[in-house]
Amino acid sequence: MSFISTIINGLSLGGIYALIALGYTMVYGIAKMLNFAHGDIIMVGAYAIVSFISLTGHPLLGIVAACVICTLLGMGVEESAYRPLRGASPLAVLITAIGVSYMLQGLAQLFYGSAPIPVNIASFGAVEIFGAQVQVSSLLTLGLCIIIMVVLTLFIKFTKVGRAMLAVSEDRAAAQLMGIDTNGIILLTFAIGSCLAAFASTFYLMQIPSASPDLGSMPGIKAFTAAVIGGIGSIPGAMIGGIMLGVIEKFSLSIDVLSPYTTSVEFLLLILILLIRPTGILGKVKREKV
Repeated sequence: MSFISTIINGLSLGGIYALIALGYTMVYGIAKMLNFAHGDIIMVGAYAIVSFISLTGHPLLGIVAACVICTLLGMGVEESAYRPLRGASPLAVLITAIGVSYMLQGLAQLFYGSAPIPVNIASFGAVEIFGAQVQVSSLLTLGLCIIIMVVLTLFIKFTKVGRAMLAVSEDRAAAQLMGIDTNGIILLTFAIGSCLAAFASTFYLMQIPSASPDLGSMPGIKAFTAAVIGGIGSIPGAMIGGIMLGVIEKFSLSIDVLSPYTTSVEFLLLILILLIRPTGILGKVKREKV
C-alpha cells in the first residue's frame, strides 16, 4: 500500500472514530457520564442497514432507517436506563451502561445469530491519486465525516440549542436556574450522539462489509480512546483524537513488523499522551475551590 493511500485510508478511518468519539465526548461533557453502550448502538445501526437492504434492496433507505432507529434507541436508553440514575453514583451509572451494552449484544445475537452477516452497501471502485489507487468509499467517508463534524460544530456554537448545551455542560444547576430544560438537552445530546453512531455504522460497513453482534465493541473502545486522547468533553479534541488514531492504525497495519501489534501501538499512544498531559490534548484542567 502506497503512502498516499495509507494517509487517505487513515484519515477515512479516523473520521469514523471521530464520529463515534463525538457521541462519547458530548454525553460526558453534558451529562457527565460515560455511555459504554454507545459502541453497541453502532452495531444496531449496522443490523438496521442489513435488514432494510434485504427487505427493500435500497441501501439509502437502510441508512435513513438506521439513523431513525439509532436516534430513537439512544433516546429510549437515556430515558429508561440513565435518567432514573441521574443522582446516583458514577459507579452505578457505569455498571448500568455496561449492562445495557451486553443486553443489546444479547438481543442482536438472539434475533440475528452469532455468525457475521455480509452486506454490500455500494461498490464505488477506486481512483488514482498521485499514482496511488485509492478506494472511492474512503474518499466519500472522509468527505462526509468532515461535513458532519463541521455542521455539528456550527450547530453547537451558533444555535440557541447549541448554546444551551454548552451552558448545561458548564454548570447544569445554574443552567436549570436560567430556565434551560436540562433533561431535554441531555435527551437531545443522546439523540445526536446516536444519530452520529448510525452514520459511523454506515461508513464502517463500507470498510468491513459484515455485521455481527460484537461489531461495535472494538470501534467503540478505540473511539473512547480517541475521545480521551483529544480530551474527554472536548468536541474538537474528539475530532483530533479520532484522526490521530485512524492514521496511526493504518500506518501500523502497513508495516509488517508492527501489524500484529497495531492495537497495542494505539493504546501505547494513549498512555504516552496521558503521561504528558493527563487531561488529553485539548482537555481542560478544572480547579475545585476548597
